[in-house]
Amino acid sequence: MNPIQRILDEFQLIVLDGAMATELERHGHDLNDSLWSAKILHEHPESIKRVHRDYFEAGADCAITASYQATVEGYVERGLSENEALKLIQSSVQIAVQARDEFWTDMTATASQQHRPKPLVAASVGPYGAFLADGSEYRGDYKLSEEQLMEFHRPRMKALIEAGVDILACETIPCLVEAKAIARLLKEFPGTYAWISFSAKDEQHISNGESAAACAKWLNEHEQVAAIGINCTLPKFIPSLIHEIHSHTDKPVVVYPNLGEEYDPLTKTWHGHTCTETFGQSARQWYEAGARIIGGCCRTQPQDIKEIVAWSRGV
Repeated sequence: MNPIQRILDEFQLIVLDGAMATELERHGHDLNDSLWSAKILHEHPESIKRVHRDYFEAGADCAITASYQATVEGYVERGLSENEALKLIQSSVQIAVQARDEFWTDMTATASQQHRPKPLVAASVGPYGAFLADGSEYRGDYKLSEEQLMEFHRPRMKALIEAGVDILACETIPCLVEAKAIARLLKEFPGTYAWISFSAKDEQHISNGESAAACAKWLNEHEQVAAIGINCTLPKFIPSLIHEIHSHTDKPVVVYPNLGEEYDPLTKTWHGHTCTETFGQSARQWYEAGARIIGGCCRTQPQDIKEIVAWSRGV
């Protein structure tokens, strides 16, 4: 069964986790690397497990794995074999599942499971631009065909699915052609579901300039797409984007934006100011606008997820 719908049939909102990389940096890891958090997956997997646990304890109903920038090509460039790369990608699921199961067992022992579902593990599938590590996931200007993008995504998606993930999180997608490639690929894996979330440049358009409404309308016809939405985007754009998507699909809308700063992919630094409202206040507005799966992306922390949980458990 569609794991998103299964939870939403019983609960009004699914709370996602927040940033993985931000927490890893806060714990002292250097992520200034083309592999980003995928580097830590290779070198310090125990740190990733700790971050997953922190988000579960904050109240998250879903952990997103540290596989966003983990690709066969990226690891092979670092000297791993293709088989070693695939096993490392699969370990991102195994780490998150272990963290989830240990957390849920502890919750059972303390009879603290009321008002929340058993958390999901969503395998992050970053865009082709994340592998390039040049910021093109915020432009969508790489010139690949649908078939070429399918070839790129197939090995990682297959590995993540075979590792036993609950759902795929195909995220920060900057162009419709890449979403189409992923939707076509899903048909090769019957019974597998994914959400597809785009990065956006303004209140109406995804990163390469295509309309969010058009993307939602096209994806609405694909049964294995469990939810459609936006991530890694400025919070100020989110209410309008929810409206654009919600008006063209009957699927749940997923949003998990950044904290409000803007990212410079050349210097790999953040600039500007965080949103003036607390993240929890903003998230409540997104819920009222129609979003039903809400969390945080870059720069967010467990405290931000706690703020969402503080009001959402009562809806």
